[in-house]
Amino acid sequence: MTLRLYNSFSGQKEDFKPLSGNHVGIYVCGITAYDDCHLGHARAAVVFDIIVRYLRHRGFKVTHVQNITDIDDKIINRAREKGVSFKELSEHYTGEFHRDMEALGVARPDVEPRATGHIQDIIRLIETLVSKGYAYAVEGNVFFSVENFHGYGRLSHRSLEEMQAGARVEIDPRKRHPMDFALWKSGKPGEPAWESPWGPGRPGWHIECSAMSIRYLGETFDIHGGGQDLIFPHHENEVAQSVAATGKPFVRYFVHNGFVTINGEKMSKSLGNFLTIKEILSGYHPEALRLFLLSKHYRSPLDYSEDLIREKQVSLDRIYVTLAEALDAVASPAISPTIHPGASATGISPSTEVETAYSRINNLKELFYQAMDDDFNTAQAMGHVFDAVKGINTLLQISKKGPDQDCLAAIGAGVSAIREVGQVLGLFSTDTKSYLEGRRAEKLSKLSLTADQIRDLIHQREEARAKKDWAVADAIRKKLAGANIILKDSPQGTTWEIKE
Repeated sequence: MTLRLYNSFSGQKEDFKPLSGNHVGIYVCGITAYDDCHLGHARAAVVFDIIVRYLRHRGFKVTHVQNITDIDDKIINRAREKGVSFKELSEHYTGEFHRDMEALGVARPDVEPRATGHIQDIIRLIETLVSKGYAYAVEGNVFFSVENFHGYGRLSHRSLEEMQAGARVEIDPRKRHPMDFALWKSGKPGEPAWESPWGPGRPGWHIECSAMSIRYLGETFDIHGGGQDLIFPHHENEVAQSVAATGKPFVRYFVHNGFVTINGEKMSKSLGNFLTIKEILSGYHPEALRLFLLSKHYRSPLDYSEDLIREKQVSLDRIYVTLAEALDAVASPAISPTIHPGASATGISPSTEVETAYSRINNLKELFYQAMDDDFNTAQAMGHVFDAVKGINTLLQISKKGPDQDCLAAIGAGVSAIREVGQVLGLFSTDTKSYLEGRRAEKLSKLSLTADQIRDLIHQREEARAKKDWAVADAIRKKLAGANIILKDSPQGTTWEIKE
C-alpha cells in the first residue's frame, strides 16, 4: 500500500513521493525556549517522532530538522522578569525541553539549529527579499510586503481581506499594509541586538525557520510539520518569504497536528487547566502519556482528562502483564516464533475464538502498516495492537490446559510483532519485569505499604489458616482488600495484586 498523507496545502490526502529517491527531508517547528513544555508540545513532539520513526521503519532515509527559537519577545520579557540574560533563560528551558523529550522517549532530531546561531543566514535571506522588492526597510525595521507576493493565503485558504478581517493586527504606521510582517526588528535599549545592513536589531519569528530549513534541507523539501495553530500566520508567512526569495516551491507536504483541550476547554493558565509534561509524568508512566496521545488521529482534536489518562495507564499495565505472561510461557528454547494455525496439540478443536486469536496475531503487522500508510492513523493501529493482545491472552488460556506447541509458537510470534510495531510507536520498550516491578512500587507508595509488609501479612494469614483460625485469616484478607490488595489462593500458594 502506498503511503498517503493529508497535505494542508491541498486540503486532502495525497500519495507520498519524496523529492529525491527514498530520502525525506522534514522540518518541524520547535519550541520557543521561555517556559516549561505543556501537553500541546508533547502532542506535536510525539506525533512527529512517530512519523519520523515510521518513515525510517519503511526504508526511507530521513533528515529530521527541528529548530529552537532562542531569541524572541517572550524570551526577552521573561528574562527581564527573572533578572537573567536571554541566553541563560533560553539555555535553561532548552535543557528542560530535552529532559521532557527524553522522558517521553522522543528521539533528538538530526539537526537542532537555533535562531541565534544563524543570524547571517537570516540577514542574507532578508537582503534577497529586499533586493527583489518583496520587503522594505523602515527606521531600522524590515517588513515583508504581502501585497507584492501573489498567492499569499494559499496555505490557510483565505484571502488577504479575510485574514485582515479576522486578525487582531496592531496598527503600525510604518507598515504599508496591516498584514505586512516583520523580518527584522530594530534594536531597543537594553535588548540583545546584532549588526545588520539596517542597523542593530534581531530577526522576526517567521524568518528564522525559512533560513534554517533552506540551510539544512534545501530550497524545496518534502515535509514541514507543526501544530494547527502555526498554519496562520507562521507557516503562511514562511511560505511567502521562502518562495519570494528562491522562486521555487518551498514545501511539498504540510502536516499539522490537532489541538489539545483540557476537559473540553482550551488550555489556559488563567483557567487553571494548564498542564506541563512534568506534571503529567509525575503521576503516570511516560508510555501511558504516549498511549493517550496516540489514541486519536493526529489531525483530530484531543481532549485530556484524568479519567482518560488513567484509563490509558491501566491499558498499558495490562499489555505489559500479557507480555510478561507470554514471555514466561514461551521461555522454552524449543519453541519457534512462527505461527502454525490449526488444531491444537491438546485436542481442542480450532473454535471461532481460537481462529480469531490466530488471525489477530498473524495479521497484526499487515494491518498496522495499512493503518499507518493511511495518513499515520495511530488510533487505528493501536486498535490492531489491542486485538493482538486479546489474541495472545486467548492462546495463553489454552496453553495453560496442557503443552501446545502451536499456541506457544503463535504467542511468541505475537510478542515479537507487538515489540516490532511498538518500536515505531515508542511503546513497550521497557523490560517487562522492570516495568511491572516499577509500577507495583509506585502503586504501593500511594497506598503507604511495602511488598515486605504485604508478604508478612500473607504469612500471618497462612499461619492462621493452618491453625484453622478463620476469623484472623479473614480479618487479614479484609484488611488487605481495604488497601486495594487482592489475594489469590492456589495449590501453589497465595499471590497478590493491586486492584485498580
